[in-house]
Amino acid sequence: MNVWRFILSPHGFLCLLAGAWLAGCSRSADNSAAAAAAPPPPAVTVAQPVQKDVMEWDEYTGRLDAAETVEIRARVSGYLDKVLFEAGKKVQKGDLLFVIDQRQYRAEVERAEATLQQANAQSALAKSELERAKRLFSTHVLAEEQLDIRSRELEEAEATVRADNAALELAKLNLEFTEIRAPISGRISRELVTPGNLIVGGGNEATLLAVLVSIDPIYAYLDADERSVLKYRRLAREGKRESARDAHIPVEMALADEHGFPHQGYIDYVEPRLDPNTSTVRARAVFSNADDQLSAGFFARVRIPGSGKYPALLVTDRAVGIDQGQQYLMVVNAKHIVEYRPVKLGADIDGLRVIKSGIEAGDWIIVNGLQRARPGAPVTPQQTTMTEFVAQAASPAADASPGAKN
Repeated sequence: MNVWRFILSPHGFLCLLAGAWLAGCSRSADNSAAAAAAPPPPAVTVAQPVQKDVMEWDEYTGRLDAAETVEIRARVSGYLDKVLFEAGKKVQKGDLLFVIDQRQYRAEVERAEATLQQANAQSALAKSELERAKRLFSTHVLAEEQLDIRSRELEEAEATVRADNAALELAKLNLEFTEIRAPISGRISRELVTPGNLIVGGGNEATLLAVLVSIDPIYAYLDADERSVLKYRRLAREGKRESARDAHIPVEMALADEHGFPHQGYIDYVEPRLDPNTSTVRARAVFSNADDQLSAGFFARVRIPGSGKYPALLVTDRAVGIDQGQQYLMVVNAKHIVEYRPVKLGADIDGLRVIKSGIEAGDWIIVNGLQRARPGAPVTPQQTTMTEFVAQAASPAADASPGAKN
């Protein structure tokens, strides 16, 4: 009772008000201190997705092969006399490569020429005999039977001339075959037979002397699986992509030590049937090789258009996060609040990832500082462009800096 009288008294009421005011001042000071100690929203880098028409590419492995390969073999037999090229070097079409001992074949040419000369003399004699027989027959001095004999003798002599003339041409041809020339331009292997060895010419048993391969252009063979072939044919039927069976479609290639696909070519042939053993269809691509940097047998990575052109949104893979198998992007809205966006990824196009669904063209995507962003929390966005960020991230200085990665 005494306590209540004190509180209700003027002096007690003033004391109570003073105590409440002091407590309020203490709480306000605590809140101000807490506000002063709270950190600012984390800084993140944001960029809008790139908008452009893209085309997807399908990658395959393949092997290079020469457009033309010729096994140099002898067409006549004899002892090898000369080797007139340097192993592994380029040769031009028509260059003299090997010479077989020609003495025997020159003698055969001379004998054939003499035989032909003799046949021509016999033919001339038979012709004059026939003319004489015709004059005698016209004066009834020579019987018709004798005239027929002279006529047959001339025909036989002329046939002999033709046969001997063919024999001479064959002898000359054999003499020509003793000089083995390059049938194409290209790079030649080492000589497989050295001078002094007897070589066999003609037929399946002809001696292999060297191998000559063309340089420019060069082929790349690749095998497409059955599902891919069906996809290409469906796209061609829908008018979204040309068929390699009907037109030269573009193809790009890289060697084992190359980045990107620096070599440009086209597909000029597709096999008409699928190989039942591998369930693949083989295609052939043609590439320029004017600088002679490509060689038959090289391994190659090859890519061909896997779709028609379509409009797409692209972001860097650095912006994509994964949560229990779900890919997502973090988007900063107009109030600088982070939003979680599940997305569906598409193909990798020139270092950027196609986003099939989940974002719009005007969204600001967090590309750096993803680990500092939380859905529903504020951030301090620093704007850049997607291409500029990718270029900076790819530079050695950016890789070395601690803030370069998410």
